[in-house]
Amino acid sequence: MKTQLRALIEQGLSALRAAGTLPVDLASPDFSVERPKERAHGDFSTNAAMLLARELGKSGAKTNPRALAQQLVDALPASDAIAKIELAGPGFINVHLTPAAWQLQVRDIHVAADGFGRNASGNGKTVGVEYVSANPTGPLHVGHGRAGVIGDCIARVMAANGWNVKREFYYNDAGVQIENLARSTQARARGLKPGDEAWPADAYNGDYIGDVAAAYLRGDSVEVEGHVVTGKDDAGDLDAIRKFAVAYLRREQNADLAAFGVAFDRYFLESSLYADGKVEETVRELIAHGHTYEEGGALWLRTTDFGDDKDRVMRKSDGTYTYFVPDVAYHLSKWQRGYERAVTELGADHHGSLARVKAGLQALDCGIPAGYPDYVLHQMVTVMRGGEEVKLSKRAGSYLTLRDLIEETSADAVRWFLVARKPDSQLTFDIDLARSQSNDNPVYYVQYAHARVCSLLRQAGEKGYAYDAANGHASLHLLDDAPAQDLMRELSRFPEVVEAAGTTLEPHLVAQYLRELANAFHGWYHASPVLVEDGALRDARLALALATRQVLANGLDLLGVSAPEKM
Repeated sequence: MKTQLRALIEQGLSALRAAGTLPVDLASPDFSVERPKERAHGDFSTNAAMLLARELGKSGAKTNPRALAQQLVDALPASDAIAKIELAGPGFINVHLTPAAWQLQVRDIHVAADGFGRNASGNGKTVGVEYVSANPTGPLHVGHGRAGVIGDCIARVMAANGWNVKREFYYNDAGVQIENLARSTQARARGLKPGDEAWPADAYNGDYIGDVAAAYLRGDSVEVEGHVVTGKDDAGDLDAIRKFAVAYLRREQNADLAAFGVAFDRYFLESSLYADGKVEETVRELIAHGHTYEEGGALWLRTTDFGDDKDRVMRKSDGTYTYFVPDVAYHLSKWQRGYERAVTELGADHHGSLARVKAGLQALDCGIPAGYPDYVLHQMVTVMRGGEEVKLSKRAGSYLTLRDLIEETSADAVRWFLVARKPDSQLTFDIDLARSQSNDNPVYYVQYAHARVCSLLRQAGEKGYAYDAANGHASLHLLDDAPAQDLMRELSRFPEVVEAAGTTLEPHLVAQYLRELANAFHGWYHASPVLVEDGALRDARLALALATRQVLANGLDLLGVSAPEKM
């Protein structure tokens, strides 16, 4: 509907130019067509006249925005979709649509089917979406789960907005944590346990370390992304233990993510940046472009040239690099691999490194646009059961694992609850609520709306009613009651929600919308019996129910949540 209204307004502006009311060379302003917060103000409102008046004022012309708004309204072509138009305030144009305009949305949804809500605004450009990127040192925790579902849903909504999406997982397989993993596994392989006098001080204490050590000593083989690593009965070979432990835990993390419905197109190893010389190459380029200096035996990047609050050390006096340097090299590789846009999803604890990574990319002066990459930061998750916080997992030792949460609830519930709030907001995951089959459980409430339509079709068959789509479309004018109109208005919002979610990188908007749509559907369902004897009315209401089912399925797919036919 917004697209149709924009087209009508553009036609009105063209008519005003042709009539000499507006200068022929005056371009159309970037006006908005939005839904007012209060229904009484109309179905849509536009600020086109106010922006026009502002542009005319720049040339010295004296223009009354409200008078210009009236002229624009008078110039609009006739449309069966518009019931009335009102002016408000200094020149807002409020549009009230006819019931027929909403009824046509039902037919549009049936025609578009799975494609309803999708658009081509991304123009097929390539975007790399990076998420999870956990250290392969243990089972994934609930925070990783939130990163996984947010990143996956961002990828889904961007694809729905016409982007060519590449999903990427960045493995931090180099550094102190990996060394601690290797020494922890070696200690277990030598028969030590947490609490023993010789147990390493910085070791990982979860039971899973024992599982890794036992598999290594048995000589198990682990395959990850086409590479096979085999253990051996040698607790003294720390390098072999390190490779095996990393492969073992990478395979385990991949299995957890697969059970959670999260997948990737590429796994990128931090270690490859060093092995391929990309870190050294990046440092050389930064030096060559004159944005570095040496002081106190260290190499510094002048990040203050690019908005950072202070300059940052790149290479310490001992010759090792600080952690943001490989991040710069990694994001440079994204640009070199054709990612015209990059989105990086991280925990909020990473916020300190964002400015210096962006500064490093700008300092390379290689055409990377300012602001590259886009960062989406998520807050941590508090898990509750029986009114008390759940913190520990015996297997992990110090945190609740993603696998624990999925096994206690379901993959659908976990995905919904972890994505349903804005990423930068604190989130409480209530296990009892996630398991409940009640209207208070949002994922159950939305899925039940989809299943209810499927049940309607089964009941129709049992009663001997065959749905006639052509008759339903021809009878849409019968959907003139308030609950039906409210439901059709909600259905029409879906493309706008998908566009907004993709533009702002906020997939929680889809979850919020689906709950509102389900609420409108349940309200209509209780107010309007569907399987009535009147065939025209029955088919019209079935058409509306089926349109609702389609939009629910499309929205749930963007969240990676199933749309069940029975519950």
